[in-house]
Amino acid sequence: MKQISTRFSIAVHTLSLIAVSPNDCTGDFIAGSVNTNPVVIRRIMGMLKKAGLVDVRPGVGGASLLKDPSQITLLDIYRAVNVTEENQLFRIHENPNIRCPVGRNIEQVLQAELRDAQSVMEQRLAQTTLADLIGRFT
Repeated sequence: MKQISTRFSIAVHTLSLIAVSPNDCTGDFIAGSVNTNPVVIRRIMGMLKKAGLVDVRPGVGGASLLKDPSQITLLDIYRAVNVTEENQLFRIHENPNIRCPVGRNIEQVLQAELRDAQSVMEQRLAQTTLADLIGRFT
């Protein structure tokens, strides 16, 4: 089973770390906490910067949040790192047999359910801020 990209959880980890330890947040420091390659962190930091969530200082300057953690929702982070393709969390298999009553209708019927599920998930992510999460582990 294919999983949703880990970019989201890495981005939440990264932003939480910047909020908690703003003076230490170089790419290498973050990579050490996430336990991943610094290249992965740089790529995600670029996405977060493009979304207006962080400022990244070149070299060993580190990073800082551009918004207060109480103003950054999990939905903001989710969208910043492009977790979904073409704004669709779920994909439907291609080319079902149109001569079959299920194959002919599966995409239309299932797509409506999946859009609703994604919408509910995104509404839930919008209710939780980075500050809410930080309060749970600090």
